[in-house]
Amino acid sequence: MLPVVFIHGLIGPFSDTRTVSLLHPAPVVCPDLLGYGTEAGTDPARISIEAQVDYVLAAVDSAAPGARVHLVGHSVGGVIAMAFADHFPDRAASVINVEGNFAFADAFWSAQLARKSRDEVHDLLEADRADPAGWLRDGGVEPTEERIRSALEALAYQPATTVQAMARTVVEFTGRSDYEPLLRGVFQRTPVHLVAGARSRAGWHVPDWALTAAVRYSEIADAGHMVMLEAPEVFGRVLADLLSGEAPSS
Repeated sequence: MLPVVFIHGLIGPFSDTRTVSLLHPAPVVCPDLLGYGTEAGTDPARISIEAQVDYVLAAVDSAAPGARVHLVGHSVGGVIAMAFADHFPDRAASVINVEGNFAFADAFWSAQLARKSRDEVHDLLEADRADPAGWLRDGGVEPTEERIRSALEALAYQPATTVQAMARTVVEFTGRSDYEPLLRGVFQRTPVHLVAGARSRAGWHVPDWALTAAVRYSEIADAGHMVMLEAPEVFGRVLADLLSGEAPSS
């Protein structure tokens, strides 16, 4: 089976074992992007969508040299997944785009952060770390002990400098005049699946052409944007079904 590569978004990892275990026996690669986790010390000046794409390629080649892979990108990670499939089409077997940014309007949170100073972003992140339950509620997620633990992990996964740098590069990349042509090209060359949480779907600006061109659109009931945190097992089953070519369950 081809490897599956999880590409996380702006805040937190994207590799819940309850999700990943459902993809067995496929190898799963969950790299910490530049500025995150084990790479948290990365100079923010080095962080860009292009640099993240190259970093994902290096992580893939370290785990499975030369292999074609299925890319699963969430939110900002969806931008990176689509850019990877554009830059390295021979390495992308498919893309599962989980509420990834299609239009500049999808980057509204990144746009707000990009305009703030480093100190302001730091203060926002510290406030969320001090109140993970409030952070979950703000994201439309009902806090439970388990979800609060996941929220604390997510909020500690990256420094404020990374959040600001990623927000700025996402705004720049998705605002470019060649971004939509890039997306259209990926859909033409590579099987693309679209996945959304039912509660957050209305805020995802997927154009009609993308819905028509997608291999499949799947919606996860009773979940919002943070599907991997809110419904990890259901999310894992949806991914497994998509990768096996079966009709997804929700």
